[in-house]
Order: sequence, then structure tokens, then C-alpha cells
Amino acid sequence: MSVTLSTVLGTYPHTVPLKDGTITDPAVTLKFTEVEPIHHAFTPMVRKQTYDISEVAIVTYLQAAGYNKPITLLPIVVASRLQRGCIVYYKPNGVVAPQDLVTKRIGVRAYTQTTGMWVRAALAEDFGLPIEKMHWVTQDPAHVEEYEDPPIVEHVAKDKNLVQMLKDGDIAACILGNDLPDDPDFVPVIANHKQVDAAWQAKHHFMPTNHMVCAKNDIVAKHPEAVRIAYRMMRDADAAAKKKGTSSGRSLFGLAAIREPLQIALDTCNQQLLLPRKMSVDELLAPAKALLGDLA
Repeated sequence: MSVTLSTVLGTYPHTVPLKDGTITDPAVTLKFTEVEPIHHAFTPMVRKQTYDISEVAIVTYLQAAGYNKPITLLPIVVASRLQRGCIVYYKPNGVVAPQDLVTKRIGVRAYTQTTGMWVRAALAEDFGLPIEKMHWVTQDPAHVEEYEDPPIVEHVAKDKNLVQMLKDGDIAACILGNDLPDDPDFVPVIANHKQVDAAWQAKHHFMPTNHMVCAKNDIVAKHPEAVRIAYRMMRDADAAAKKKGTSSGRSLFGLAAIREPLQIALDTCNQQLLLPRKMSVDELLAPAKALLGDLA
């Protein structure tokens, strides 16, 4: 008898084989719910475990783990991105260099947004800019409701979106991800972001992690074999994309492959006051190791 797992994953080259029926298994049906933008799935997953399996941003997952939410991390990076080009200024308002950001108001959807975490890490790593010397302007709360923003964060109403606030001069710079306008007036604050990002990737052999995959604990306890099969299906879909030549190179599978990306994200979140307690990578990976065994 087939087990049906409610599933939310973005549509990527490595998830298309799952969604178009190329990769199937008679024992498991992945019943997809399409959520756009994908970050709208994160709050219901971490607060109410609405789905059996869901894509979740890495910062959101780490906060959920910190507050002991009943979800299990699967060793899958489903989305990653080079991030230094995601902080921009509006050219008609004047040039903004990284050093100009000290004491300035910088917009980001939420302080807990994963893209924002990586950009702040880059500003600290590349330019020695401490996050507490900048004023972070946000519009959305954290997906994990227990988390409270630190004092360096200001929450503002959504009378204007962040792009309009940047154009109007309400903020000096803005961190944007998939919503970055295709407009030459929006200029990366880090002028050589492509070269520095390429060097970072060459050093670490992966891109900064954006999104991973989690399963709710109830389904892991009730149908562990179904979750194992789902993991194998996702891994096989990734392999199929690679074989077909459509892979974006932004995915990772397996405990060994995600250990360093997870450690860097964990360390960075601790530095940025994003987590309620200290955790170890071993603690975070233990449930997946017990569930998947040699499969991962």
C-alpha cells in the first residue's frame, strides 16, 4: 500500500523529475503543493508542521532546531546561491560603497532571511564591518515565532516595499534575492562581488546554502521507510538532472556533503544573534543519520 506524503519543493532542474513523474516509487506518492514564493511554506512548516516534507531555509531550520520544533533535517541542499551581489544601492541616489554602510539603514525582508545572513557574513569577512554598526530595517517577522529580533533591527510597516523605500531614499541599501529588479539603476554595493564569490566557492567547494529539506517528526516516526524512499527519490531526481545536463549545480546530498555547509551556517548564525542556544552539527544530523543509515 502506497504512503502519500504531502510535499512542498520549489521547481528546480533537480526537482522536476519528481514533479513530472520521471522518478516514482510504488511505495510512496509525493503529493506536491505548489507554494510561490517558496518562503511562504516555511512558516506553516515550522509552526504547525503543515506538510510531511518541505523545503525550508537553512536559517529557519536552525532556529526551529534551536527552539526544539518537531521537524527532522534531511541531508539535502535543494537551493544555494552566490550572495554578495544581493545587496544593492539605487544609482540615482548616489554611489554606496561597503564602508558607507556603517550607521546607515539597510533594508532586508526579515533579519532572519538567509540571504541577509550570508550578506552580513560577507560584509564582516570582506570588509570587517560589524553588524551592530548598521541599522537593519525589516518588514517581515521570523518564521519561527519565538525568535525576537535584536535591538539593531527596526520593523517597519509595508506601506512601501523595500525596492520603493530604496528608490525614495528611506534606506541606503537593500538586500534582495529572487526579487532583485532587472534594472541597471540597482547596483551591487560590492562592486567585485562576482570575483569574490567565485573565490569563496573555489575555497569551500560549494555555494552558500539557502534552502534544505525537512520532514515532520510525526511522519518520520509513523512511516520511516516512506521518508527513506522519499529521500532516495529526491537523490535520484538530482542524479537524473545531472545525467541529463540540466543540473544547476546548486544541490547537495548526503551527510558528508552537507556537514561543512551546515557548520558554516551554524557558526554564522551564532555570530549574528540568530539562535537561542548553542548546537552542534552532530546534534543536528543525528536524527537523519539514525533514519537514513547507509542511504545518506
